[in-house]
Amino acid sequence: MLSLRRALRSVCYHVGGRTVSTGWAPVGAAFNVKQHRRLDVLSKKTGLFGVPELSSPEGFQSVQDTALKTTESLLEKVCSTPPGAETVRIFDQLSDELCRVADLADFVRVAHPDSSFREAAEEACRTIGTMVEKLNTNIELCQSLKNLLENKSVMDSLDPETRRVAELFLFDFEISGIHLDEDKRQKAVNLNVAISDLSSDFLLGSNIPNRVERHVLPDHIRSQFMWDGKYIQISGLHADSPDDLVREAAYKIFLYPSARQLKCLDELLANRNLLAQLVGYPTFAHRALLGTMAKTPENVMMFLEKLSSKLRERTVKDFEMMSAMKMKLNPLNANLMPWDPPFYAGIVRAEKYNIEPSLYSPFFSLGACMEGLTFLFNQLLGITLYSEEPEKGEVWHEDVRKLAVVHENEGLLGYIYCDFFHRAEKPPQDCHFTIRGGRLKENGEYQLPVVVLMLNFPPSTKGSPTLLTPGMMENLFHEMGHAMHSMLGRTRYQHVTGTRCSTDFAEVPSILMEYFASDYRVVNQFARHYQTGQTLSKPMVSRLCESKKVAAASDLQLQVFYSILDQIYHGKHPLKGSTTDILKETQEEFYGLPYVPQTAWHLRFSHLAGYGAKYYSYLMSRAVASMVWKQCFMKNPFDRAMGERYRQEMLAHGGGKEPLLMVQGMLQKCPSVDDFVDALVSDLDPDFETFLMDSE
Repeated sequence: MLSLRRALRSVCYHVGGRTVSTGWAPVGAAFNVKQHRRLDVLSKKTGLFGVPELSSPEGFQSVQDTALKTTESLLEKVCSTPPGAETVRIFDQLSDELCRVADLADFVRVAHPDSSFREAAEEACRTIGTMVEKLNTNIELCQSLKNLLENKSVMDSLDPETRRVAELFLFDFEISGIHLDEDKRQKAVNLNVAISDLSSDFLLGSNIPNRVERHVLPDHIRSQFMWDGKYIQISGLHADSPDDLVREAAYKIFLYPSARQLKCLDELLANRNLLAQLVGYPTFAHRALLGTMAKTPENVMMFLEKLSSKLRERTVKDFEMMSAMKMKLNPLNANLMPWDPPFYAGIVRAEKYNIEPSLYSPFFSLGACMEGLTFLFNQLLGITLYSEEPEKGEVWHEDVRKLAVVHENEGLLGYIYCDFFHRAEKPPQDCHFTIRGGRLKENGEYQLPVVVLMLNFPPSTKGSPTLLTPGMMENLFHEMGHAMHSMLGRTRYQHVTGTRCSTDFAEVPSILMEYFASDYRVVNQFARHYQTGQTLSKPMVSRLCESKKVAAASDLQLQVFYSILDQIYHGKHPLKGSTTDILKETQEEFYGLPYVPQTAWHLRFSHLAGYGAKYYSYLMSRAVASMVWKQCFMKNPFDRAMGERYRQEMLAHGGGKEPLLMVQGMLQKCPSVDDFVDALVSDLDPDFETFLMDSE
């Protein structure tokens, strides 16, 4: 007799007039039980993500060699092709060949539990990255694109997406210094390689613990930290510790400056500035912000300074509130310090709203949350998530789940691999990785997108499924917003597929999902106690929403400070002082709490590696998401017509359309800087709820 799983694997599913043989099963059950892979001794082992060569680390050499060989062939082909749409198609095919290796390797090098896989992937990233830099300074390749762009009659005959992709490819050439002489082009390549290496080193250094001898700390707090022999290891800020001295010690020790990390940051910033000026831009920020919603660093600073001005009084009130709580709990040491806000804001939040996570977690089993997501996507977009069992060797850990994303009319849209559970040596960050971008292939078929969502949830136990805190649930919705963008950004060209868009637009779909996660009408569809089936009450959801406004202004102000610091570091060089001097000055002007001597928070600011000059993107994306929520979904979060408009105006284009034009299409107006600022500030108002209380 067939087992249930085998029976499910052989079911036929009718979609869009086609019959698809699938292994699809309901998504909730797949996440609420421990995964047990079927034992099939006859099945042939595949490799990671179904790539046969990647059944072993040595396979990376094979796939990169194949990609490089194909690249050489495509390079020869595109240089001999007459200007036309075919030119852009070959460019995109060339990009896809390299990205399919680089993107997959970029994930494996940080997430695979086997160090031999990680090392092989790291080498593949370097090899492909070097090839990309060489191509970006290849004169003959660039000329074949210029021949197209300079041919007005041919360009006029192309559709808007093809024209934009052609322009974006030329942009990549220009920011790499294609217009320079041979020596300077080689210098640009060398600078890009150095920047890549320095970014990796800085990212690694930002997470290395600091250590001190045990006797440095008072006896009564030593037990709060990990120690090995005579040394105590400090690997974080211990921001939630109820002991003021523990938080102070962690802050001062963890943020104590590392000379090596400081040198790495100085070199990274200097090399970025050299590259920008070499290829014709006044600062790295000017180079980095081309093609974004903000467009220029001047616009970014205008946005941040206006937002800071609007937040100032509210931030002062937040600090006063936290100071009063500190005075109440610790009258002998009542000055509010930089290590205090997360803890005392949490105390105020808990005291005022009673939002202990353990009260909520039983209602947020992972399976229930996944069912809630598939219900929401089905209502808004006609999409259902199904669990599909991976083949032997396809995933890197037995806990990884594979989801098929299926549209009611269009069929299978792509795959999401869910690496959701904590394990040793797994990176702590919640992330979305593109493994393969979607594109229209030469044979007319669509190359389905493949992504990974990586989170760090506790595993299920014998007595209960994985239970999420409200924060974990919100993070799940956030990351799934990225995944849906990847699935629905079904562009003709992979160069602009899904989340391959400007950084300050890429976070909009994910942050918008946070608004859905805070709406009672959405939460009520899935939040059930895992034992009793009881629904989560509306007052509990309201308290949770209101609690998020506690110290929200000072939290936003902190993000403004981080964003301005990022802009200054990537602005005019030479800098007006050391990076630490600039940190002190910027913190005191744009945050308000005093700088602590002999600390260097910026050396732990890992986003400087990956988001250079673009950290403001979180704030700008949140502003857009807020406007979209209030105007389009707050009245009815399940509005199918609005969901379709959202897909067509904002998700479908990926990076194939100007980001501000996508926002304008959704909002039916072009927002001003003041609109962005007002959207963020209005979220702080006590009378604003993410859902309308009287709408039912």
